[in-house]
Amino acid sequence: MKKVITYGTFDLLHWGHINLLKRAKELGDYLIVAISTDHFNEIKNKKAYYSFDERKVILEAIRYVDEVIPEDSWEQKIEDIRNNDVDVFVMGDDWKGKFDFLKEYCEVVYLPRTIGISTTKIKKDLLTVKNG
Repeated sequence: MKKVITYGTFDLLHWGHINLLKRAKELGDYLIVAISTDHFNEIKNKKAYYSFDERKVILEAIRYVDEVIPEDSWEQKIEDIRNNDVDVFVMGDDWKGKFDFLKEYCEVVYLPRTIGISTTKIKKDLLTVKNG
């Protein structure tokens, strides 16, 4: 069985996220998604609309996702890859090169982002509507 892992906050889930998860799943048989915990988001100075538990429930309902695990730190990726026998690490190409050090442990793939959508764009659009 070929295992794939990806990481993210996955807040305000949109079709770009689904596109990434679908393409990640196509690279193997089993997709693990590590989502940032609320505490880790605080460390990254990131504020999610949904809590970790709520984001976990949403991701577990997506047919491409086989397992959801918590991401508590930047440093845990090597441990996650080893502990879960991961074959492929996947991230959006906005992270290109940042995780090349993982090539020692598994294949590293950077997938192109879906054009025209992002959580940042959604938040800006909602502010524009609110401030109308």
